[in-house]
Amino acid sequence: MSESRAFPPVEAGALLAVVTGFGVGAGALVGWAVGALKIGLIVGAILGLPAGVATIYFRYREYFA
Repeated sequence: MSESRAFPPVEAGALLAVVTGFGVGAGALVGWAVGALKIGLIVGAILGLPAGVATIYFRYREYFA
């Protein structure tokens, strides 16, 4: 029988930060391109955070079962 690994909170936190940051950066880039940087940052954060949470859930779903 294989030994189960402990949940890695640092790894999960880093993945959440990277995915959320990517969403904010992409939103800022799109906002800048259309002339609304602040709106792009807000939209990127609003979409990036749930994307980060979903990424964590799908990556570590065996720990949440």
